[in-house]
Amino acid sequence: MPLRKREPEKVIPSLEHYRVRRSVPVCAAAILMMFGSGRATAQMDDAIYNYLRFERLEYEGNGDVHLFKWDVEGWTGNDDNKLWVKSEGDYVFEQDIFGRADLQLLYSRNIATFWDAQIGVRRAFEPERTFDGVIGIQGLAPYFFETEAALFINENGNVLGRFKLAYELLLTQRLIAQPRVEVNVSADDIENRGVKAGITEFEAGLRLRYEIVREFAPYIGFDYVEEQSLREHKHSVRAVAGIRAWF
Repeated sequence: MPLRKREPEKVIPSLEHYRVRRSVPVCAAAILMMFGSGRATAQMDDAIYNYLRFERLEYEGNGDVHLFKWDVEGWTGNDDNKLWVKSEGDYVFEQDIFGRADLQLLYSRNIATFWDAQIGVRRAFEPERTFDGVIGIQGLAPYFFETEAALFINENGNVLGRFKLAYELLLTQRLIAQPRVEVNVSADDIENRGVKAGITEFEAGLRLRYEIVREFAPYIGFDYVEEQSLREHKHSVRAVAGIRAWF
């Protein structure tokens, strides 16, 4: 099926709010500069915006696994400086426990067009309660790949990493396919977490969502998941269904 371009008046691509918010002051500043209003331009650059996105609120499962997963992030700030909050995790219905859950608080500095460097802390609640230092980068790579990479360094000096890559294919103006990859790695064996050095978790999947309005879209799809720990190696294909929303 040939891919279609989104109608010009409705174009809100991935990282939609981020880019919309950035484009408004940039365009306005350009107009004001033409009329020599440097003071007003500076005011536009300092404007404070807010953004909240529920990237994943979903059920994920097959005959053996039933999970609820979330991936939520939001920020407040201006074009150059932002305060980010991120949370990610899953809940295992059969065992009535959280498989993993964390909360990040990050300072973000714009270092290039659509690219931010980030530094802060992570509070991991599961599988073990720890505080980790975080350093990362987030932005839009060429050809509109949403990219996020972060390193987590705990109090014992263990280094873990997370890398995410996603893309959006517009099948129609409202029907969008989103391939997505997430990789978690560890530099060392971590006995108390059961973590084995190398790739600890790999997820690759596809989600098909329908935007009822731009800010709210239910979706279905599947994930291929591979997990490696000190005790076992597992892989499975899981169906997913959930909602994506942003404000």
